[in-house]
Amino acid sequence: MTTLRRAIPADAESVGALVDALLMELAGIPSRRDARVEAAARLLALSDCVFGVLAVDDDGQDIGVIMLTESASIYAGGAFGVITELYVAPAHRSSGLAQRLLMEAESIGRARAWPLLEVGAPRQPQWARSLSFYLRHGFTEIGPRLKRPL
Repeated sequence: MTTLRRAIPADAESVGALVDALLMELAGIPSRRDARVEAAARLLALSDCVFGVLAVDDDGQDIGVIMLTESASIYAGGAFGVITELYVAPAHRSSGLAQRLLMEAESIGRARAWPLLEVGAPRQPQWARSLSFYLRHGFTEIGPRLKRPL
């Protein structure tokens, strides 16, 4: 049975590698594993506002991850959660693992008294399956997210 556990700074290698796989799949970009491991180490050290959960299979292999960060806004009435990454290794998809990771994120949010979770869905229609997953689990569309490098 796959187990879920909170990610800690010592898990930076696993978290960085899983997020690297996610970003390569989503954007078709080359691996930047070392940079993502370094970023994971920095972020996981921010245990008061960044949260990670790893999915580990029976063989001890890390096969999924969800990363959350705490944000704040007036429209949310204060602090709320943002899912920044959610990834399940391809061989373990359609097994309910993403739903379990999402439920763990909701548990973290409830413990922190967040009124809501937000997530940015990947480009459509290419990643319609991802959008459908979130819609099936109670998320509603609020419009596209945009970014601007600084």
